[in-house]
Amino acid sequence: MDLTSFSAGAQYIAGRLTPGTGDEPFRVVNPADGSTVQQVTLASTADVDLAVAAARAALPEWSGATPGARSEALTRLAAVLGEHAEEFARVETAQTGKPIKLSTEFDVPGTVDNTAFFAGAARNLEGKAAGEYSGDHTSYVRREAIGVVGSISPWNYPLQMAAWKILPAIAAGNTVVLKPAELTPLTSLMFARACTEAGIPDGVVNIVTGAGRTAGEHLVSHPDVAMVSFTGSTGVGKRVAELATATVKRTHLELGGKAPFVVFDDADLDAAVHGAVAASLINSGQDCTAATRAYVQRPLYRAFVDGVAELYRAIRLGDPLNPQTDLGPLVSYAHRDRVAGFVDRARSYATVVTGGAPGGKGHDGTDLGLGAYYQPTLITDAAQDSEVVQGEIFGPVLVVLPFDSDEDGLRLANDTPYGLAASAWTSNVHRSLRATREIAAGCVWVNDHIPIISEMPHGGYKSSGYGKDMSQYSLDEYTQVKHVMYDTTAVARKDWHRTIFGDR
Repeated sequence: MDLTSFSAGAQYIAGRLTPGTGDEPFRVVNPADGSTVQQVTLASTADVDLAVAAARAALPEWSGATPGARSEALTRLAAVLGEHAEEFARVETAQTGKPIKLSTEFDVPGTVDNTAFFAGAARNLEGKAAGEYSGDHTSYVRREAIGVVGSISPWNYPLQMAAWKILPAIAAGNTVVLKPAELTPLTSLMFARACTEAGIPDGVVNIVTGAGRTAGEHLVSHPDVAMVSFTGSTGVGKRVAELATATVKRTHLELGGKAPFVVFDDADLDAAVHGAVAASLINSGQDCTAATRAYVQRPLYRAFVDGVAELYRAIRLGDPLNPQTDLGPLVSYAHRDRVAGFVDRARSYATVVTGGAPGGKGHDGTDLGLGAYYQPTLITDAAQDSEVVQGEIFGPVLVVLPFDSDEDGLRLANDTPYGLAASAWTSNVHRSLRATREIAAGCVWVNDHIPIISEMPHGGYKSSGYGKDMSQYSLDEYTQVKHVMYDTTAVARKDWHRTIFGDR
């Protein structure tokens, strides 16, 4: 199967590609040069209805399959993804602009590994051990699928986020309708086609490519959708939660972030500088866990700023398909302008140390002015309550602020509405233990920032949402627990009946 052919349409419903029935065509654009990767017709609400119906029809067979059968299907899927790894990386780079080395070494192998993990996790859906907890009854717990899951994934990691949504849901026996971001739907469609190639039954995984206001809101509100899983901005997440309440759906929200990067005065300065550059520029900074606020204890502050600035100036912007390119464009021209707006407004109250401009020439001669490129940007002298410190910029921008006491650094780290990820840099185990305990975030790294693994959960605190992706914990999101209780006495007239009628 050629996973990269989309001529039949951008909807994947009941095991086949179909065109959308929306009113207007939509261009998937390569943000490196503005060229058209694919023209698609977006989904209408009728397409969403068809996808939900297909998922509902597939549910009895799939939820009734043994864990072993679902595990075998996911094992085959991991193999199919691995066989098509090069195609996935190429298409992911074309639709997002991310460097091919990131797609090849992070996005695609991470997705294959995640699939292999859930192939194993599918066989480990356990409840509490059976027992006679009342003395007269045997109780046990069943963990069951919820039903049709409506998932909405973002544009920054289209392949990985599609997998994070789909894999735990289907491993637990649910069926899925996924709406990817219309900017970047292609690898989600490829993933669904790979599911079919792996022998996963038609209708278990469905994709609707449509606008959020149309397809997304209809999916979230659909009466036959039992659960909604959303990854995206906090503002849109609030709207998703509001819509889901009308039909009392379970919701799983992975929302925005503004991750602090806290450097204590005993940290390895070289490690912290290199870590900050990598963690702030991964995926052009379009990562909800990216380092965005570096708090550096005053003895190291100036050296840290100088070190980051030096490395930022050496970052190689250029053609994303060039394996030597470090930084590609942002996902769209509109998003580049949004990032530039944050920086331009900050010039009135802070210092732009380096960067702060789009365009230019790439390391390989690429005319960056044709694409949505933005230079790595380092900002200092901003106040804690300023827009660049508090707002989610979602671009290659790092703000550095000094702090004095440990208490001050940890207070500043927690001083935003978000709580998705953070890191602490220190050589003192007691400092690190305190930081990991007191920083309010779903993940706290020590002396590193960004690595994720399939076996560990990902999810936020506060306005960063709730629920977990990846790991065995994510299966809790996609299952419901049922208590089953058997009478063991065979006595017709139970002693407790006297509390309702009669005497002892």
